[in-house]
Amino acid sequence: MQLKVLTAAAVGIGLVAALGPSGAATAGGDRHSGHTLKLGRQVLPANDGWAASGPGTTGGAAAARGDVHTVDSRAELIEALGGDNATNRTNATPKVIIVRGSINGFEGLAGECADLADPAYSLDAYLATYDPAVWGRVNPSGPLEESRVRSVANQTRYTQINVGPNTTIIGERGAKLENLTLMVDTANNVIVRNVTFVDAFDCFPAWAPTDGEAGNWNSQFDLMSVRRSENVWVDHNTFTDGDNPDSGQPIHFGRPYQVHDGSLDITHTASLVTASYNRFVSRDKVMLIGSSNTVGPDVGRLNVTLHHNIFDGTFQRLPRVRFGQVDIYNNYYRLAGDGFQYAWGVGVQSSIYAENNYLALNDGIAAADVLYDWGGTAITEKGNWVQDGRRLPRPVNLLDAYNASHDPDLGPDSGWKPALRHGPVLPAPLVPLATLALAGARL
Repeated sequence: MQLKVLTAAAVGIGLVAALGPSGAATAGGDRHSGHTLKLGRQVLPANDGWAASGPGTTGGAAAARGDVHTVDSRAELIEALGGDNATNRTNATPKVIIVRGSINGFEGLAGECADLADPAYSLDAYLATYDPAVWGRVNPSGPLEESRVRSVANQTRYTQINVGPNTTIIGERGAKLENLTLMVDTANNVIVRNVTFVDAFDCFPAWAPTDGEAGNWNSQFDLMSVRRSENVWVDHNTFTDGDNPDSGQPIHFGRPYQVHDGSLDITHTASLVTASYNRFVSRDKVMLIGSSNTVGPDVGRLNVTLHHNIFDGTFQRLPRVRFGQVDIYNNYYRLAGDGFQYAWGVGVQSSIYAENNYLALNDGIAAADVLYDWGGTAITEKGNWVQDGRRLPRPVNLLDAYNASHDPDLGPDSGWKPALRHGPVLPAPLVPLATLALAGARL
């Protein structure tokens, strides 16, 4: 049974059978469902994007019976990953981890952020000390900023869950990872499927007065982060801020108090990643591919495939790309809201190939707004359709629309053509039907 069958009925029936009506175990006496374990032993199909390169992506498919774990708490998740969160990233034992119910990164902390704060830190003191009217437009420094940095380190040690190589994490129906960052760092061959990631908020955001004309608050924690790793498959997951959206944050120093960073960031020389059939819902920053404009180790890396994902009410970085060859095809973009900035960020030495995507543009968003030049030179863009408000959908050359409104122009050839695609590329008008039926975690 495959999660990636291209009919809604087959997927719906298959997942219900696999995960059960409430995620209950169906293998007598065992904590994990035999059907869910079967899904957990699936490997990335051949040619399914960049993660199929080299040895391919098998995750924990070869796990021995004793290395299959069902977990429903933070402590059990850390134990299943190797036993010590500080060193789990080096645990290369093949393993399948089945997530049941909701796991919270603050588990065991009655006061959540308060329990992680350095004794010398308080937000009230931070706001009073570094108010630009008092401190000026220079970066915070001194004992109070140092206490904030120590507080962030405390949160990192607690809510960042480190994953090692040769791991599959798969959720039973309704599985959630809340208020934590799943960190795949120096961990090759990892699969993450059927999990809802919710609200990885930063307790101690940093004020950056020189970030933009008015300054910005910046947070550290992504819902999932891939760094210095290869052959990673992220499939059928949902990424959301839940009931803690950016729109609900206060304003400090005239800027939104930003407690969220990315949904799925791929940085620090990571490469060979496929993200398929995921939903990114009502988020600001979604996917950063490449974290620096510095020409160096990232050159020739950061190769990523995005297909059959839904970007729904998201504002920027859909994705923003540096250096990598990034294949973006058959994705559905539902773009709306006053906070929208751009979808495809064409960054330094980036090579984006965007084909047969479907973009629904609302709230005054124009076709010219889809692209943004972050220092790149070209993008290959073909077969994409746009639905502008209530107008009938139509094919639109998004590069021509961008170039007609911006200088300098971006070129039309990113210098490569994708060779790794599993199954046929759908015509853009069929993309909403396929993705709405199939994308996201099964709740």
